[in-house]
Formats: sequence, C-alpha cells, structure tokens
Amino acid sequence: MGAAPIRVEGLNHAFGKGRLRKQILFDISTEIPEGEIVIVTGPSGSGKTTLLTLVGALRAAQEGSVRVLGEELRGARAAVLENVRRRIGFIFQQHNLLGALSAVQNVELGLRVGGRPGPATLRRRAAHMLEAVGLGERCDHRPGQLSGGQRQRVAIARALVGQPAMLLADEPTASLDRSSGREVVERMKHLAREEGTTILLVTHDNRILDIADRIVHLEDGRLSTFTDAVVANNRHMMDLLARSRGNDDLARRVDGLDETGFAQLLRQLTNEAQRFIDVTAMANDRAFGGLLRQGLFAFTRKLAQLLDADRASLFLVRDGMLSLAVAEDLDSLGPVTFPVGTGIAGAVAASGEIVRIDDAYADPRFNRAVDRQTGYRTRSLLCLPITNRDGGIFAVAQLLNRRDGMPFSSDDEQRFTGFIASIGVILESLEVLDAGRARSQGGRA
Repeated sequence: MGAAPIRVEGLNHAFGKGRLRKQILFDISTEIPEGEIVIVTGPSGSGKTTLLTLVGALRAAQEGSVRVLGEELRGARAAVLENVRRRIGFIFQQHNLLGALSAVQNVELGLRVGGRPGPATLRRRAAHMLEAVGLGERCDHRPGQLSGGQRQRVAIARALVGQPAMLLADEPTASLDRSSGREVVERMKHLAREEGTTILLVTHDNRILDIADRIVHLEDGRLSTFTDAVVANNRHMMDLLARSRGNDDLARRVDGLDETGFAQLLRQLTNEAQRFIDVTAMANDRAFGGLLRQGLFAFTRKLAQLLDADRASLFLVRDGMLSLAVAEDLDSLGPVTFPVGTGIAGAVAASGEIVRIDDAYADPRFNRAVDRQTGYRTRSLLCLPITNRDGGIFAVAQLLNRRDGMPFSSDDEQRFTGFIASIGVILESLEVLDAGRARSQGGRA
C-alpha cells in the first residue's frame, strides 16, 4: 500500500491579524489510510469545517504540513491545488446547485470535472447515480422544483458520480430523513469498500456513526481520539454534578432550589447531556448513566413540587408498549406496562397531543388498573408527549393531582412543557446509552 491519501502534521490555522487574530486549529496531526472512513465530531465552531477545507485544497495552509493524494498543499502552485481538487468529491451543507440546470445536468458536472466522456455516457452515469440516491424520477427537475432534502441528494450524487479518490463531506445528512440519510451513507460506504475511496466526514448525526472505521473529536481546535473525548466529556459531566450537589445528596440539593435555580441547573445538565449524545452515541458508560438516572429522578420529583402536583412520572415508549421509567417509589411499584393507545398516557403516545383532564375517572380513556396496581387515587391529570431529535415520540410525561384540589391550568401546561423539553434530552441520552450497551453486549454474545 502506498502513502496515505491524507497526512496532516502540526497544522495550525488562524483567522484575522493582530489583536483580531483568532486561532482556530492547534497542532493537528492525523493520517487517514486509503479506503478508510473517518468521522469528525465536535460542537459547532470547533474548527471542523476549517479542517475539511484545508484538506480539500480550498483554503491555504498557514503552518504545518497537509499532504493530500501525494501532494504537499502548503505553498503549492495553483495548478497542483487544482489537480488535487479534481480528484476529490465535495459535499457541503449548502448544495450549490446551478438553478438553470436540471438535476441530471448538475450531476453531469461531477463527471465533466474529472474528464471528457461523451454526452450519452454523461447522461447514463448521472441518471444512474440519481437513481441510487432515490431521485431517478426527478432527473429533469430543476433545483427550484425540489425540496431541500432532494437538492442535497442531487449534490451528493454529483460528488459521488465521478468515483473520486477521496470524498470530503460536511454534514451530508443534515437535511435528510432517516431512510434517505442511511441510503446516502451506505453509498459512501460502498465507495470506500469497493473503490478504495478515502472518506473524511464531519457530522452531528449520531445515526450514521456506525459506518466509521474511526471517529475523532475536534473541540476548541484540538483533535482527540473518540475514547479521549468520551473520558473528557464524562469527567466534565461528573464535575458539573459534583458542583451542583456540593456535600449533599443530589436530590436534597435539587429540593432546595427555587424555580429559577432549578431551571438554570436543568438547562446546564441538558446542555451537557446533549454534548454527551453528540460525542458518545456508541459509548457504553455505566457510571455516567447512573448519574443521569439519579438526576432524572431528582428533577422529576422537583418538577412535581414546582407545579404543586402530588407526583410526576415518565413513561418510555418501546415496541408498542409504555413502561413506567421514572416515578416516586418506582422500585416498590413493580413493572407498570400497557399498550400504546391504552389509558391517557397511551392515548398521548399514539396521538402526540397534550391531554389535560379535570376528573380522571370521568374520562373513558383512563386506565383504572394502574391505580389499582399502585394504590394511588388519580383525580386531575396533565400528560404530554416527549419527542426525540428525529421528531418521534419516545416517551410520555405525566403530572397527577394538583395539591390544592384544583384542575391543572394552561399555565401549568406551559411550564410543564418547558421543563420537559430539557428533561427529554436527558432521557434520550439514557436511551442512547442503553442502546449502545445492548449493541455491545450483543456483539459479545
């Protein structure tokens, strides 16, 4: 095997001059062998796109070495840079299609860059690639006649049609649904495996991390391995929780907060949980999961107090069933499960609509069996769906019985909805952890 298609050593990069100078990349060194798929994760503003444009010969390297497809890019002549760019397929967040051309003509441009095949060959190969990304019936549509996701797929087809030696992609699935995104990344995977194409891909999309041979993390301009990022992120979260509770138990600490303080702590933990989802979608971290579960129980109980309710609870939706996941005295209740569509929580899971009930026993949807099982007497009830980042309903939140005997109000609903939006992120991060652990255990079986 020859030299690696991408070899970066000691790369530093900054924007601006003098007092306005801001360094974006710090001492980046990495090597990507032929046919390898490398995903770069990291928060917005961490330098991911800058790194991609430097490797793609779209921006001049300032300090260090950037060798791509056998050529040193730093200080290279314009002709050398142009030759390198011709051998790279680019996919950026902005599709950059030509509005006057049809979809198939836009894709043909990807072939014209790399050579001069005849018109019939151009048309046939471009149409075949559009078919591969699910747009075979829209070859003659112009960009203005396509949705945002369809335009992105045309841009992806244009990048892939010339079977480039290297593919650079910046958030290629950002505007695609789950099915379309999977089709696109599988096409990339095929290029890497069958054609030896080297792929460097920047993404926040946890759904496609599994195609990577290697994941690296870029934050504050510094590149680290996936494992290092997981360790650093977990330490950051643990430090946050340690600071939040001081020498007290987390639940007691949360109980002492007013609504403003509670909202601030919850927002802080939500941001950390979101970072955790981004960085550790395939990680298996029991310690962190335990901390998040402890936080969920404490926050859910505090939420009931703030809204003057007897109790709050969270149900998870899995395989057509709801199961009680977070509630007061959960261990003593035993398993509480029922089908989606059954009871008030099941109706919310099925419809996605918020339900507010003044008298639970007067509502035919109410499942009295849960009360009989738990020994609790439900009067008023407020129930709402929790959606994940894909927009699917994966959980249901519920408030039971205002302590003053009054029904829940629209103000209660608005406040409950605001808090649950944050708690839902924490709950989703636990789902990510559980899914990663299940995959890990399945692989060892």
